[in-house]
Amino acid sequence: MFQIEQNNLLIEKTITERLFPDPDTSLKSLDRIVSDFDFTTFHLSTLPGEKHFLLISVTLRCWPDLSKYGVIDSLKTKYEPFSDVLTILSANDVEAGYNYSLVLDTTKASEQSEDYKLNLIRELSNLKRNAMAAPFEQAFKRYDALSKKYADSNTYSEEVQAELNTEPVFVVKYRGNDESIYLKPSFDRVTVIFSTVFQDETDKIFGKVFLQEFVDARKRSVQTAPQVLYSHSEPPLDIQNVVGNTGKKDDNKGYVTFVLFPRHLTINKREDCISRIELFRSYFHYHIKCSKAYMHSRMRFRVKEYLKILNRAKPENLDDEGKVIENRKTASGRRFDIRA
Repeated sequence: MFQIEQNNLLIEKTITERLFPDPDTSLKSLDRIVSDFDFTTFHLSTLPGEKHFLLISVTLRCWPDLSKYGVIDSLKTKYEPFSDVLTILSANDVEAGYNYSLVLDTTKASEQSEDYKLNLIRELSNLKRNAMAAPFEQAFKRYDALSKKYADSNTYSEEVQAELNTEPVFVVKYRGNDESIYLKPSFDRVTVIFSTVFQDETDKIFGKVFLQEFVDARKRSVQTAPQVLYSHSEPPLDIQNVVGNTGKKDDNKGYVTFVLFPRHLTINKREDCISRIELFRSYFHYHIKCSKAYMHSRMRFRVKEYLKILNRAKPENLDDEGKVIENRKTASGRRFDIRA
Protein backbone atom coordinates (compact mmCIF):
# COMPACT_ATOMS: atom_id res chain seq x y z
CA MET A 1 0.00 0.00 0.00
CA PHE A 2 1.40 3.38 -1.01
CA GLN A 3 2.00 6.09 1.54
CA ILE A 4 0.31 9.45 1.03
CA GLU A 5 2.94 12.15 1.30
CA GLN A 6 2.22 15.39 3.12
CA ASN A 7 3.80 17.47 0.37
CA ASN A 8 2.87 17.57 -3.31
CA LEU A 9 5.40 15.50 -5.22
CA LEU A 10 4.74 17.13 -8.60
CA ILE A 11 5.40 20.59 -7.18
CA GLU A 12 8.52 19.28 -5.48
CA LYS A 13 9.76 17.78 -8.74
CA THR A 14 9.01 20.94 -10.75
CA ILE A 15 10.79 23.31 -8.38
CA THR A 16 13.71 20.90 -7.95
CA GLU A 17 14.26 20.89 -11.72
CA ARG A 18 14.36 24.70 -11.61
CA LEU A 19 16.73 25.05 -8.64
CA PHE A 20 18.98 22.14 -9.64
CA PRO A 21 18.96 22.54 -13.44
CA ASP A 22 20.73 20.31 -15.91
CA PRO A 23 23.68 22.33 -17.27
CA ASP A 24 23.10 20.86 -20.74
CA THR A 25 19.46 21.96 -20.86
CA SER A 26 18.32 25.51 -21.55
CA LEU A 27 15.69 27.23 -19.40
CA LYS A 28 12.18 26.73 -20.81
CA SER A 29 8.79 28.29 -20.25
CA LEU A 30 6.45 26.45 -17.90
CA ASP A 31 2.69 26.26 -17.53
CA ARG A 32 1.52 23.38 -15.36
CA ILE A 33 -1.72 22.75 -13.44
CA VAL A 34 -1.49 20.28 -10.57
CA SER A 35 -4.45 18.79 -8.70
CA ASP A 36 -4.25 17.56 -5.13
CA PHE A 37 -6.58 16.00 -2.57
CA ASP A 38 -9.73 17.79 -1.38
CA PHE A 39 -10.24 19.72 -4.65
CA THR A 40 -7.01 21.71 -4.23
CA THR A 41 -5.50 23.05 -7.46
CA PHE A 42 -2.04 24.51 -8.05
CA HIS A 43 -0.82 26.49 -11.03
CA LEU A 44 2.89 26.80 -11.75
CA SER A 45 3.87 29.06 -14.62
CA THR A 46 6.69 31.32 -15.72
CA LEU A 47 6.05 35.04 -16.15
CA PRO A 48 5.79 36.29 -19.75
CA GLY A 49 9.24 37.10 -21.06
CA GLU A 50 10.92 36.22 -17.75
CA LYS A 51 11.52 32.50 -17.56
CA HIS A 52 13.50 32.74 -14.32
CA PHE A 53 10.43 33.97 -12.39
CA LEU A 54 8.11 31.13 -11.35
CA LEU A 55 4.55 32.00 -10.34
CA ILE A 56 3.01 29.55 -7.86
CA SER A 57 -0.73 29.85 -7.18
CA VAL A 58 -3.15 27.73 -5.17
CA THR A 59 -6.89 27.55 -4.73
CA LEU A 60 -8.69 25.70 -1.93
CA ARG A 61 -12.40 25.17 -1.54
CA CYS A 62 -12.20 26.13 2.15
CA TRP A 63 -10.19 29.34 1.63
CA PRO A 64 -12.97 31.63 3.02
CA ASP A 65 -12.86 29.64 6.28
CA LEU A 66 -9.07 29.70 6.38
CA SER A 67 -9.10 33.47 5.89
CA LYS A 68 -11.12 33.86 9.09
CA TYR A 69 -8.38 32.08 11.01
CA GLY A 70 -5.45 34.14 9.75
CA VAL A 71 -4.11 32.02 6.92
CA ILE A 72 -2.47 35.04 5.25
CA ASP A 73 -0.46 35.93 8.35
CA SER A 74 0.38 32.29 8.99
CA LEU A 75 1.76 31.80 5.47
CA LYS A 76 3.65 35.09 5.68
CA THR A 77 5.38 33.88 8.83
CA LYS A 78 6.12 30.49 7.26
CA TYR A 79 7.75 31.96 4.13
CA GLU A 80 9.42 34.97 5.76
CA PRO A 81 12.84 33.19 5.94
CA PHE A 82 12.84 32.98 2.12
CA SER A 83 11.88 36.61 1.48
CA ASP A 84 15.09 37.32 -0.47
CA VAL A 85 14.04 34.92 -3.27
CA LEU A 86 10.28 34.66 -2.69
CA THR A 87 7.66 37.39 -3.14
CA ILE A 88 4.16 37.03 -1.72
CA LEU A 89 1.64 38.82 -3.93
CA SER A 90 -0.99 41.04 -2.36
CA ALA A 91 -4.69 40.22 -2.57
CA ASN A 92 -5.09 42.56 -5.55
CA ASP A 93 -2.23 40.93 -7.47
CA VAL A 94 -3.14 37.27 -6.90
CA GLU A 95 -3.57 35.29 -10.11
CA ALA A 96 -7.16 35.30 -11.34
CA GLY A 97 -9.10 32.23 -10.26
CA TYR A 98 -6.74 31.42 -7.37
CA ASN A 99 -6.63 32.33 -3.68
CA TYR A 100 -2.93 32.78 -3.03
CA SER A 101 0.12 33.45 -5.19
CA LEU A 102 3.90 33.60 -4.76
CA VAL A 103 6.67 34.49 -7.19
CA LEU A 104 9.97 32.62 -6.94
CA ASP A 105 13.16 34.07 -8.42
CA THR A 106 14.83 30.84 -9.50
CA THR A 107 18.05 32.62 -10.48
CA LYS A 108 18.65 33.98 -6.99
CA ALA A 109 17.43 30.76 -5.38
CA SER A 110 19.88 28.69 -7.44
CA GLU A 111 22.75 30.69 -5.99
CA GLN A 112 21.86 29.79 -2.40
CA SER A 113 23.27 26.90 -0.40
CA GLU A 114 21.98 23.39 -0.92
CA ASP A 115 20.28 23.26 2.50
CA TYR A 116 18.55 26.55 1.78
CA LYS A 117 17.22 25.26 -1.54
CA LEU A 118 16.05 21.95 -0.05
CA ASN A 119 14.17 23.76 2.73
CA LEU A 120 12.61 26.10 0.18
CA ILE A 121 11.47 23.21 -1.99
CA ARG A 122 9.99 21.40 1.01
CA GLU A 123 8.04 24.42 2.24
CA LEU A 124 6.69 25.30 -1.22
CA SER A 125 5.58 21.71 -1.85
CA ASN A 126 3.83 21.89 1.55
CA LEU A 127 1.84 24.98 0.55
CA LYS A 128 -1.53 23.31 1.05
CA ARG A 129 -0.45 21.80 4.36
CA ASN A 130 0.79 25.18 5.60
CA ALA A 131 -2.48 26.85 4.61
CA MET A 132 -4.61 24.18 6.31
CA ALA A 133 -2.50 24.53 9.47
CA ALA A 134 -3.82 28.05 10.19
CA PRO A 135 -7.02 27.03 12.09
CA PHE A 136 -5.10 24.37 14.04
CA GLU A 137 -2.54 26.96 15.13
CA GLN A 138 -5.34 29.28 16.26
CA ALA A 139 -6.98 26.45 18.21
CA PHE A 140 -3.68 25.58 19.89
CA LYS A 141 -3.13 29.23 20.84
CA ARG A 142 -6.59 29.32 22.37
CA TYR A 143 -5.76 26.13 24.28
CA ASP A 144 -2.64 27.84 25.70
CA ALA A 145 -4.71 30.82 26.83
CA LEU A 146 -7.40 28.67 28.46
CA SER A 147 -4.86 26.44 30.23
CA LYS A 148 -3.25 29.53 31.78
CA LYS A 149 -6.58 31.10 32.63
CA TYR A 150 -7.94 28.06 34.47
CA ALA A 151 -4.64 26.76 35.86
CA ASP A 152 -5.63 27.55 39.46
CA SER A 153 -9.42 27.30 39.08
CA ASN A 154 -11.89 24.61 39.95
CA THR A 155 -12.69 23.42 36.46
CA TYR A 156 -15.58 21.29 37.73
CA SER A 157 -17.55 24.30 38.96
CA GLU A 158 -20.70 25.25 37.12
CA GLU A 159 -19.41 28.71 36.27
CA VAL A 160 -16.25 27.39 34.61
CA GLN A 161 -18.16 24.68 32.75
CA ALA A 162 -20.65 27.26 31.49
CA GLU A 163 -17.81 29.41 30.19
CA LEU A 164 -16.14 26.47 28.49
CA ASN A 165 -19.40 25.45 26.81
CA THR A 166 -19.60 28.86 25.17
CA GLU A 167 -16.14 28.55 23.63
CA PRO A 168 -16.36 29.04 19.85
CA VAL A 169 -15.81 26.09 17.53
CA PHE A 170 -13.42 26.53 14.59
CA VAL A 171 -15.13 25.24 11.44
CA VAL A 172 -13.28 24.46 8.20
CA LYS A 173 -15.45 23.25 5.31
CA TYR A 174 -12.59 21.53 3.56
CA ARG A 175 -14.81 19.65 1.07
CA GLY A 176 -17.71 22.03 0.83
CA ASN A 177 -20.80 21.89 3.02
CA ASP A 178 -20.86 18.09 3.13
CA GLU A 179 -17.59 17.45 4.97
CA SER A 180 -15.95 19.72 7.52
CA ILE A 181 -13.31 19.85 10.25
CA TYR A 182 -14.40 21.11 13.68
CA LEU A 183 -11.85 22.27 16.26
CA LYS A 184 -12.89 22.97 19.83
CA PRO A 185 -10.17 24.07 22.28
CA SER A 186 -10.48 23.67 26.03
CA PHE A 187 -8.21 24.13 29.04
CA ASP A 188 -6.99 20.51 29.00
CA ARG A 189 -7.52 19.32 25.42
CA VAL A 190 -8.26 20.19 21.82
CA THR A 191 -11.04 18.19 20.19
CA VAL A 192 -10.77 17.63 16.43
CA ILE A 193 -13.89 16.29 14.70
CA PHE A 194 -14.09 15.20 11.07
CA SER A 195 -17.43 14.85 9.34
CA THR A 196 -17.26 12.50 6.37
CA VAL A 197 -19.77 11.19 3.85
CA PHE A 198 -19.88 7.54 2.78
CA GLN A 199 -20.95 7.06 -0.81
CA ASP A 200 -21.66 3.31 -0.55
CA GLU A 201 -23.13 1.01 2.05
CA THR A 202 -19.96 -1.07 2.01
CA ASP A 203 -17.92 2.05 2.82
CA LYS A 204 -19.86 2.41 6.07
CA ILE A 205 -19.01 -1.15 7.06
CA PHE A 206 -15.32 -0.78 6.23
CA GLY A 207 -15.25 2.57 8.03
CA LYS A 208 -16.66 1.06 11.23
CA VAL A 209 -14.10 -1.75 11.10
CA PHE A 210 -11.18 0.65 10.65
CA LEU A 211 -12.33 3.01 13.39
CA GLN A 212 -12.93 0.14 15.78
CA GLU A 213 -9.34 -0.92 15.13
CA PHE A 214 -8.24 2.58 16.16
CA VAL A 215 -9.97 2.09 19.50
CA ASP A 216 -8.71 -1.46 20.02
CA ALA A 217 -5.11 -0.58 19.12
CA ARG A 218 -5.11 2.18 21.73
CA LYS A 219 -6.42 -0.23 24.36
CA ARG A 220 -3.84 -2.90 23.53
CA SER A 221 -0.54 -1.09 23.24
CA VAL A 222 -0.76 2.54 22.15
CA GLN A 223 -2.10 4.24 25.26
CA THR A 224 -0.30 7.48 24.37
CA ALA A 225 -2.27 7.90 21.11
CA PRO A 226 -5.18 10.37 20.94
CA GLN A 227 -8.57 9.07 21.93
CA VAL A 228 -10.70 8.20 18.90
CA LEU A 229 -14.51 8.17 18.94
CA TYR A 230 -16.98 7.51 16.15
CA SER A 231 -20.63 8.44 15.87
CA HIS A 232 -22.88 7.56 12.96
CA SER A 233 -25.41 10.03 11.51
CA GLU A 234 -25.66 12.10 14.71
CA PRO A 235 -23.05 14.81 15.42
CA PRO A 236 -21.22 14.73 18.79
CA LEU A 237 -22.47 16.99 21.57
CA ASP A 238 -19.49 19.34 21.18
CA ILE A 239 -20.63 20.51 17.76
CA GLN A 240 -24.40 20.02 17.77
CA ASN A 241 -24.95 23.75 18.15
CA VAL A 242 -22.73 24.41 15.13
CA VAL A 243 -24.06 21.64 12.89
CA GLY A 244 -27.66 22.33 13.82
CA ASN A 245 -30.39 19.85 14.60
CA THR A 246 -32.73 19.57 11.62
CA GLY A 247 -34.57 16.58 13.06
CA LYS A 248 -33.34 14.37 10.23
CA LYS A 249 -30.59 11.78 10.44
CA ASP A 250 -28.11 11.51 7.60
CA ASP A 251 -27.32 7.82 7.37
CA ASN A 252 -24.49 8.47 4.91
CA LYS A 253 -22.55 10.76 7.24
CA GLY A 254 -20.20 9.85 10.07
CA TYR A 255 -18.28 11.86 12.65
CA VAL A 256 -14.77 10.91 13.76
CA THR A 257 -13.49 12.57 16.93
CA PHE A 258 -9.84 12.90 17.97
CA VAL A 259 -9.09 14.15 21.46
CA LEU A 260 -5.65 15.75 21.67
CA PHE A 261 -4.35 15.86 25.23
CA PRO A 262 -1.53 18.08 26.60
CA ARG A 263 1.09 15.43 25.77
CA HIS A 264 0.19 15.85 22.10
CA LEU A 265 0.21 19.64 22.27
CA THR A 266 3.73 20.33 23.45
CA ILE A 267 5.61 22.90 21.38
CA ASN A 268 7.95 20.36 19.76
CA LYS A 269 5.06 18.05 18.73
CA ARG A 270 2.51 20.48 17.36
CA GLU A 271 3.82 20.71 13.82
CA ASP A 272 3.99 16.95 13.45
CA CYS A 273 0.54 16.62 15.01
CA ILE A 274 -0.95 19.05 12.48
CA SER A 275 0.76 17.31 9.56
CA ARG A 276 -0.58 13.91 10.54
CA ILE A 277 -4.12 14.79 11.52
CA GLU A 278 -4.73 16.90 8.40
CA LEU A 279 -4.36 13.82 6.21
CA PHE A 280 -6.75 11.65 8.22
CA ARG A 281 -9.74 11.96 5.90
CA SER A 282 -7.69 11.22 2.77
CA TYR A 283 -5.98 8.25 4.43
CA PHE A 284 -9.27 6.95 5.81
CA HIS A 285 -11.07 6.79 2.47
CA TYR A 286 -7.88 5.68 0.72
CA HIS A 287 -7.68 2.62 2.99
CA ILE A 288 -11.35 1.86 2.38
CA LYS A 289 -10.85 1.88 -1.41
CA CYS A 290 -7.66 -0.19 -1.17
CA SER A 291 -9.41 -2.78 0.99
CA LYS A 292 -12.31 -3.05 -1.44
CA ALA A 293 -9.90 -3.43 -4.37
CA TYR A 294 -7.97 -6.15 -2.51
CA MET A 295 -11.16 -8.07 -1.66
CA HIS A 296 -12.36 -7.86 -5.27
CA SER A 297 -9.03 -9.22 -6.52
CA ARG A 298 -9.21 -12.11 -4.03
CA MET A 299 -12.80 -12.84 -5.08
CA ARG A 300 -11.82 -12.96 -8.77
CA PHE A 301 -8.92 -15.27 -7.95
CA ARG A 302 -11.19 -17.59 -5.95
CA VAL A 303 -13.76 -17.70 -8.77
CA LYS A 304 -11.05 -18.71 -11.24
CA GLU A 305 -9.97 -21.52 -8.92
CA TYR A 306 -13.57 -22.75 -8.59
CA LEU A 307 -13.94 -22.74 -12.38
CA LYS A 308 -10.83 -24.91 -12.70
CA ILE A 309 -12.29 -27.41 -10.24
CA LEU A 310 -15.62 -27.47 -12.09
CA ASN A 311 -13.88 -28.03 -15.41
CA ARG A 312 -11.97 -30.98 -13.99
CA ALA A 313 -15.20 -32.41 -12.60
CA LYS A 314 -17.04 -32.55 -15.95
CA PRO A 315 -18.34 -36.12 -16.61
CA GLU A 316 -16.99 -38.08 -19.57
CA ASN A 317 -19.17 -39.24 -22.50
CA LEU A 318 -20.90 -42.50 -21.54
CA ASP A 319 -23.12 -44.82 -23.55
CA ASP A 320 -26.34 -46.40 -22.39
CA GLU A 321 -24.42 -49.16 -20.60
CA GLY A 322 -22.23 -46.67 -18.73
CA LYS A 323 -19.11 -47.29 -20.80
CA VAL A 324 -16.79 -44.49 -21.85
CA ILE A 325 -17.17 -43.38 -25.46
CA GLU A 326 -13.86 -42.36 -26.93
CA ASN A 327 -14.35 -39.71 -29.59
CA ARG A 328 -11.34 -39.31 -31.79
CA LYS A 329 -10.57 -37.26 -34.88
CA THR A 330 -8.65 -38.06 -38.01
CA ALA A 331 -6.04 -35.73 -39.46
CA SER A 332 -8.75 -34.15 -41.64
CA GLY A 333 -10.96 -33.49 -38.61
CA ARG A 334 -13.50 -36.32 -39.12
CA ARG A 335 -14.74 -38.13 -36.04
CA PHE A 336 -15.03 -41.85 -35.53
CA ASP A 337 -16.07 -43.90 -32.49
CA ILE A 338 -14.16 -46.81 -31.03
CA ARG A 339 -16.39 -49.32 -29.30
CA ALA A 340 -15.40 -52.46 -27.51
